[in-house]
Amino acid sequence: MMRPATLAKTLRYLAEAAPFFAFMGLFRLIGIDAASALGGFMGRHIFIHLPLAATARDNLKAAYPQKTPAEIQAIVRDVCENLGRVVGEYSHLDKMTLGPGQRIEIEGTEHSEAAIARGKGVMFISGHLGNWEVMPIAAAHLHYEGGLVYRPPNNPYVDRWIGRQRAKLGPADQITKGAHGTRRIFTLLRRGKAIFMLVDQKTYEGVPVPFFGRDALTTPAPASLALKLGSVLLPTSCERTKGAHFKMKIYPAVDFTPSGNADADALALTAEITAQIEAIVRQRPSQWLWVHHRWTMPRDLVKMKKLAAGS
Repeated sequence: MMRPATLAKTLRYLAEAAPFFAFMGLFRLIGIDAASALGGFMGRHIFIHLPLAATARDNLKAAYPQKTPAEIQAIVRDVCENLGRVVGEYSHLDKMTLGPGQRIEIEGTEHSEAAIARGKGVMFISGHLGNWEVMPIAAAHLHYEGGLVYRPPNNPYVDRWIGRQRAKLGPADQITKGAHGTRRIFTLLRRGKAIFMLVDQKTYEGVPVPFFGRDALTTPAPASLALKLGSVLLPTSCERTKGAHFKMKIYPAVDFTPSGNADADALALTAEITAQIEAIVRQRPSQWLWVHHRWTMPRDLVKMKKLAAGS
């Protein structure tokens, strides 16, 4: 539900949303393959000159100190192209069908079938890889009931539009991050349902665990829920194979033996989850979203202390 806003804020949201909807209308009009290609062109020639590309470049230099500037720049260009393609594909999420000759192929369903059969709930954990909207859509095609977890855009009009696109083929239950969302996730897992979540972004309520050799603030929620409920954690990736075609891979369940110390176990399991996401990213670094300020910095520690003091 959209929160009440002042007239000035509403007008600002509408002004921000207008060009977004204009582009989405264009992308819808020209079809999915052309939209993906046009988005990729915009990524290579426009996004590459924006501050987000500089952030990606800095992150990649720190993660891959052995790579040359030319190698780093090539990955940044691919990252920008992939991001542009994702933008172009948002108005075509209803075309993301699964099966031979379709948009999505899938590998590793034996792991998901075994996990679901346990009846303790399953968390499909992934990151911003390829087109990250594919995971819940593919799972819905496989009749895995549950909900997806997401961080809503700041603009409520954009948020509602994206939610409608996701719901065309994906889960109708879309859960925003936060305390209320965690309660909803808990309920679904206790019913033996599936949760689809991306765990590769910084959260100030998170815990610092290693990611590409540096501490990164990471949500401990999946680990805590898995430890409390016995739910299965399934690392999942989505690789762009060619144009608007994808391969989703489900990996074996995370293997973890609790020590009995709840806090230590949650931290250790969060570190293991993050290590598995890192391993997936390393397979195709050009398809991960390096444009975020993912790693812990001194100002993050200051903000964390303020949050703790206010709680």
